[in-house]
Amino acid sequence: MKYISTRGNAPKLAFDDVLLTGLARDGGLYLPETWPTFSADEIADMKDMSYEEVAVKVMLPFVEGAVSEADLTKIVGETYGAFEGDDPAPLVKLGANEYVLELFHGPTLAFKDYALQFLGRMFDHILAKRGSTLTIVGATSGDTGSAAIEACRDRDAIEIFIMHPEGKVSDVQRRQMTTVLSDNVHNIALKGNFDDCQNTVKALFADTEFRDAVHLSAVNSINWARIMAQVVYYFWAVLKVDAPGKPVTFSVPTGNFGNVFAGFVAKKMGLPIDRFVVGANANDILIRFIETGRMESRDVLETSSPSMDIQISSNFERFMFEMLDRDADKLNALMDTFKTTGNFAVGTEVWDRVKALLDGERFDDEATKKLIGKIYEDSGYLLDTHSAIGVGAAGAKRGDPEVPIVALATAHPAKFPDAVKAAAGIHPELPDFLADLHDRTERSHTLDNDYATVKDYIETTLKGRHKL
Repeated sequence: MKYISTRGNAPKLAFDDVLLTGLARDGGLYLPETWPTFSADEIADMKDMSYEEVAVKVMLPFVEGAVSEADLTKIVGETYGAFEGDDPAPLVKLGANEYVLELFHGPTLAFKDYALQFLGRMFDHILAKRGSTLTIVGATSGDTGSAAIEACRDRDAIEIFIMHPEGKVSDVQRRQMTTVLSDNVHNIALKGNFDDCQNTVKALFADTEFRDAVHLSAVNSINWARIMAQVVYYFWAVLKVDAPGKPVTFSVPTGNFGNVFAGFVAKKMGLPIDRFVVGANANDILIRFIETGRMESRDVLETSSPSMDIQISSNFERFMFEMLDRDADKLNALMDTFKTTGNFAVGTEVWDRVKALLDGERFDDEATKKLIGKIYEDSGYLLDTHSAIGVGAAGAKRGDPEVPIVALATAHPAKFPDAVKAAAGIHPELPDFLADLHDRTERSHTLDNDYATVKDYIETTLKGRHKL
């Protein structure tokens, strides 16, 4: 399997090189040169497999030529064997043909664990084979950071730097990052918003001299391996819904679009998915695009669902690459326009393709609060602010009631206890292994939203650690 860049000006790479490279050198994002596919019979044969077995089956074509099936099986077993319970991703029935897929049973209680716990172990495997080291730089709007840190902590071959927007993540999210005191973990509280953090990460990758000197790689969903691992739970959900011959609709709360794009990949691989409902908070750039065919950036608003407080959705570039029939020149033109003006528009043909796949709904904080309260009152099921938006969007864009719809629950309600208690009147408790989180010592470094300042901090830290 070879990988190509969405921008069309980077060399084709094998999976192991894509894993360590992260962002392509032309500024694009890597995708498989061709999509592997499964027949309906092959998917049906996965019905009685465990989550780990499904994961190996789905991911093996993507790592062909770089990772053996035996090594992949070992990495997958170590990853999901550590998750809570026998089923890493339980499917809960809320109503007639209405389901919630619980993606918060990993060590940091968020869907990011399903990819990042895998990613950390895959990094270790490839680096050990090469005798190499890596510097990871990532941006987080809340959940990616803690999941990445948990995956990479105490690994001798990795130094990890995670930027979060100062004061714009929940207390639990921040503490899950800043209380990890491992020597190779470096938390940065950036004076800005998530898009500022993400732009700094992209600028570091664009600095080729720096990039090569520190062996830079990414844990954000710009790294293809993140998307690849997330594809698995779409297969798992469809297999568990048990609706033979029927397509399934997925409702996904999203900000950076990686979770939706993973579902799109599953559909390209032959999984019977009808369409995707995109759930957004007041930062509704994706909903506006679906409704108008125009992508227009606005100021980022702070909400009770901070992981979705994003305007520039990295993985939407991968999606647009597909909608443009993989025409890198057309994509470059769109991305250049967006970078210069903060907006772009697509023609009717492309917009029709988008609308055939995507629908969406937005919920501001007050509407989200009402959703959490009503769902809890009606069913006794407690949702966090992000997952509630996914369930709310599913209800708003239900479509054919005969088509099963699965809403992704992307975080444990205890990650946002104040908002959940205000909505449902109940305080969600952290699991026992995190019960003392608020008593743990924190460590982070607050930096100005300035590229040179961040770069200097990373270089100085690496020199102090004798890694540069």
